[in-house]
Amino acid sequence: MEKKIAILRGINVGGNRKILMNDLKSMFHDLGIPDAITYIQSGNVIFESSLDPIELSDLIESAILEKFGFVVPVIIRKAKELEKSIKSNPFYDSEADVNNLHLTFLKQKPLKSDLDLIQSIDYTPDLFVVKDMNVFIYCEGKYHESKLTNNFFEKKLKVGATTRNWKTVLKLMELSEG
Repeated sequence: MEKKIAILRGINVGGNRKILMNDLKSMFHDLGIPDAITYIQSGNVIFESSLDPIELSDLIESAILEKFGFVVPVIIRKAKELEKSIKSNPFYDSEADVNNLHLTFLKQKPLKSDLDLIQSIDYTPDLFVVKDMNVFIYCEGKYHESKLTNNFFEKKLKVGATTRNWKTVLKLMELSEG
């Protein structure tokens, strides 16, 4: 069994696609994952499973559709992958203001041609770096005012994605270690 994190895209935003965390935990229990821990209403679940991330993603997406009646994309990361992502963030150091940092989790690796196209885009002072299945974002101002949105990366990279602020990323790592 290995610690994993399910990161759900677009739930409980503006009263849409509402899922209570207790209901989400109950759904995980019904899937045979009794130890699930949820963190905040944006849909983050820490749990143990021996299934591979793609199988888990499909299983959880199907269960959400069946139980709640709408499609929610789910991205799975192993705790070890999340730890590596944290260490790989080019904007995160001892002097970084974590309020300026975000991580966009990609569902799969983008095509090289799409990566090449996005590298030429400049939205300074906001910055981004794509590494593997992550987009590390530095926003000078407020994230919701930036052009480096989740939808921007999904459209340009042609892959599913969901974004979390850096405080949430660090908390998910902390919870997955416990």
